[in-house]
Order: sequence, then C-alpha cells, then structure tokens
Amino acid sequence: MALKYRMLADQLREEMRLQDWKAGRRLPTETELTARFGVSRQTVRKALQVLAEEGVVQSRQGSGTYTTGNMGGGSRQVAVVSSFLDDYIFPTVLHDAQSVFTGQGYSTLVFATENQVSREREILQGLLERPVGGILVEGSKTALPNPNSDLYRRLRQAGVPMVFLHGAYAELPGIPCVSDDNYGGGYKLAQYLIDKGHRRIGGIFKSDDVQGPQRYHGSVSAIRDQGLPLSDRRFCWYDTQDRQEMVEQRGMLLRRFLTERLEDVTAVICYNDEVAFHLIRELLAMGKRVPEDVAVVSFDNSYYSQIGPVHITSLWHRHSRMGQVAAEELLHILQGQPGTSRSLDWELVERGSSR
Repeated sequence: MALKYRMLADQLREEMRLQDWKAGRRLPTETELTARFGVSRQTVRKALQVLAEEGVVQSRQGSGTYTTGNMGGGSRQVAVVSSFLDDYIFPTVLHDAQSVFTGQGYSTLVFATENQVSREREILQGLLERPVGGILVEGSKTALPNPNSDLYRRLRQAGVPMVFLHGAYAELPGIPCVSDDNYGGGYKLAQYLIDKGHRRIGGIFKSDDVQGPQRYHGSVSAIRDQGLPLSDRRFCWYDTQDRQEMVEQRGMLLRRFLTERLEDVTAVICYNDEVAFHLIRELLAMGKRVPEDVAVVSFDNSYYSQIGPVHITSLWHRHSRMGQVAAEELLHILQGQPGTSRSLDWELVERGSSR
C-alpha cells in the first residue's frame, strides 16, 4: 500500500491539474491541509516536498507554497531540441545546459531536428504524447513561417514551459528566447572593418535561420550609417542544404561566391566561423592573401577560428554562456517565475584574418 504522503501528493497534484491551477497560486497552509485531509503535519510536509522535487510547487520562505504551473505529470526530465547534434557550437551549449539542469535534479532528453520542420514536427508530437517538465528548443528554419506552431501552442496549453534558443518564431510571441545580439554583432563587425579602412565590404549569411537576416541587417546598417555605398551583389546567401554541400563538396559554393559576387571586395563578414574557415581556404587556393588582399571576420569564436592557416577575427560572449543562460531561464519558469527573453552581447577577438 502506498505511503500516506505519496497518496496525498498524488491527490493534491490531481486536484491542481483538474482545477487548472495557474503558476503562482498559493496553496493552503500546512495547518489547513492537515485539517482538511485528516493527516499529520509531517505527512503534509512530506507530500509538499515530493511536489517540490517534481517541480509542481515551490516553497517561498516566509510566504508559503506556490504552484509553478508545471502540471506535466511531475516530470523531472527536460527536453533539449537542437538543429544539429554535430554542429560545432552545440556540444558546448548542451554541456552547459545539462550542468545547470543536473544541478537542480533534472535529467535531459536530447533531440536533433537536422533543421527540418518535418523532423521537428515528429519530435514535438512525441513530446505531446510523453510530456516532459520543460523544453529548451532551437527552432527549425526560424527565418521562415513555421508550420509547427500548432504543436507549440498545444504544448503550452498542456502547461509545458518552453524557452527558445538562438531564435524564436514570429508566430509564437510570448515564449522567452535566449539569443545573440545578432544585429549588434553585425554592426560591430562592419564598423570594425570600416575603421580599418575598408570601403568595399561584402558578406555571406544564412537565409533560413533568423540569425542570418539579423546579422546582415546590422552589417548593412553600419555601412549605411557611414555613408558608404551599398551593393546588393556583395552580399551572398546560403541555406541549410547549401551548408552541407559547402562542407562536402569542398567549397564549390564559396568559390562561386568569390568569383561571381565578391570579386572586388576587400573584406567579408561571415555568418559564422565555419563559413569563415572554408572561405579562407578557398581564398588561399585562389592565390589571394588573407588579410592583405581580403580580410575575413565572423561570429562565435569557436575552435574553427584557430585551426586554419590564418586565425580568424571573431565575436564571442566573454561573460555569458548561451547554454547556461538558457537553462537558467527555463528553470526560473519551472520554479514559477515569469520568463524573460535575453540577448547576449558580443565582444571582438582580433586575430590574423583582419588588418
């Protein structure tokens, strides 16, 4: 036979679920619960402890016990949904997020969408069938309209807290997002190159994730604000499929960009270090000198920025780590606090690819 405090915890949890208790609602006092259910105060305390460990309630010293809004079966699992598991950034993001979750007694389930909305839909449907305590999700093709917004809304209606990572969907306002200051980063890189004397600046950006348009926007805004001419042909775009071909076909796409679109530039702003790494290899293969003929700058300050023949000037987050900040934000929501979107500032690390 189940222990009394377990039975009481089950009863309280079911009552909160059936009555649709929202986050922040105060529970009756221990004295009131003792009288209502005819159990000892120790039984009540143990039952509330169980619910607190499940993330269903939160105790506030001197104030009482409050609901968190997490009614998903009391799960102590958090789903982390990424675009690519082998992406050069994700292992660090996952490690930092898991460290935060583990420290608070949560385990993680990790999924990869391959940046495909079809795969994203399969994962979300699975999470509806087997709810988790919360979801940290990097959306698929966030620069485009999302056909899976219906599933995200159903998860929210089921009381599953969510935080977006890197970019959010325009169709789903109100869900917190922890992202880079992409506009500010693009502006910072373009201004840096202008200060170095460059006047013919180009760029290579990713089109189907929202970071790409945002970084482009910052870059061209800095060029505009300095009164320099804007040339559309100097800005090139690639998508998720192109990224695979860029790596697998040894730079054919980048070679085409260089010969057809970027032939007169003196500096290129790259969407990330991976693109910058492959671009520098193509420039060197064409007999160009970096940075004497073409300077290259990028985002992320990853290992790609230091493994090539020319080390890359890149932006990074000196004081904040994306995975840690996003995980902490999701935990705040699980603990009944309101979620807040965060934008992380960039700092420049100057290396040999710019002059």
